[in-house]
Amino acid sequence: MTELLAPAGTMAALDAALRFGADAVYLGGPLLQLRAKSAGFSFDEIEQAARRVHTQGKRLYATVNALATSEEIDRLPAYANQLKDCGVDAAIVSDLGVLTTMHKSCPALELHVSTQASCQNYASAMAWYGLGARRIVLAREMTIEQIRALKKRIPDDLELEAFVHGAMCMAYSGRCLLSSAILGRSGNRGDCAQPCRWRYALVEETRQNQSFPIVEEDGFSYILSSRDLNCIELLDELIDAGVTSLKIEGRMKTEYYVAVVVNAYRRVLDGTMTVDEAQRELLSVSHRPYTTGFYHGELPQDHSNAGVYTQTHRFVGTVLSCENGVATVEQRNRFAKGDALEVVSPALTNAVLHADAITDETGAPIELANRVKAILHIKTDLPLKPGDLLRKQI
Repeated sequence: MTELLAPAGTMAALDAALRFGADAVYLGGPLLQLRAKSAGFSFDEIEQAARRVHTQGKRLYATVNALATSEEIDRLPAYANQLKDCGVDAAIVSDLGVLTTMHKSCPALELHVSTQASCQNYASAMAWYGLGARRIVLAREMTIEQIRALKKRIPDDLELEAFVHGAMCMAYSGRCLLSSAILGRSGNRGDCAQPCRWRYALVEETRQNQSFPIVEEDGFSYILSSRDLNCIELLDELIDAGVTSLKIEGRMKTEYYVAVVVNAYRRVLDGTMTVDEAQRELLSVSHRPYTTGFYHGELPQDHSNAGVYTQTHRFVGTVLSCENGVATVEQRNRFAKGDALEVVSPALTNAVLHADAITDETGAPIELANRVKAILHIKTDLPLKPGDLLRKQI
């Protein structure tokens, strides 16, 4: 069975991933999680997340994929057992010492090898397998045919996972030193400032106060920025090649992003949404121009507007409840009386909530909803459910 694997940097994102159809969720813990501290869950939060995931018969993975110091290696035996005790089903690792230490200390904790390990051949996969790994998160530079060839040379119980959606790094398998060189913030330690996505200009050595734009056509000055991955049209090919887990990137993303992307991939996998419909959905979240990556060969050398984020819709609220023809909504972004608000729901398709009658918590009529996290009431005939999201076309 193919697994749809979703990211969670917050409990709200985790709930969205589960509600909109993810089969498994990955998150970071207190140690070596390779994202900003704000995306890391405490042990209590991991335990809570595991209960929510397992109640639905799904799986929870923890990222332990930063490169480790010797001091951090010494902390791993206890950490591995703490993750297992919290209910984590598997840990995602990239450091050879991390994997061997965790496997020796807690053999019951399943181990997956991160894409940061750049595994792209059967010999490397077998080496990791011999050390205890049970899944390889493939290097993002592989083609579908290379994946197919690798699959034929490994045991059936060594699973393959591949990224299908989200941000891509300009460096090989994410091993980048640009942030370290410019700002002293290491992407390999979870502190990347993403300077590859900045807009650059040319400066002549003796004229430091004068910069010259780098322009071939509009948008070409994002010379280091990559496009975002979008493989919604390649799912059948990847599954046929032997990929058993389809991974969405985005532990720093909002619950709206997670919900929309997971919903699109879930529905295409289930046959309830066409690829064209899903592509329109995927335009509604913030993204750089899309690409299918290296799966069909070398990435096209096109950096036009690669650093420019666009989206067709703005997330405006979360449905908390809906009773007696009134939806209670927590506001996220501005909207006004009379706006047509599209509903993002695993149960409804093309539903629109017309905000013709809005009141605040006191029952006072509202013309303009402009207070973040305000609790509002909107009349509707739609069968909305808690966790449905509302968005407005930009």
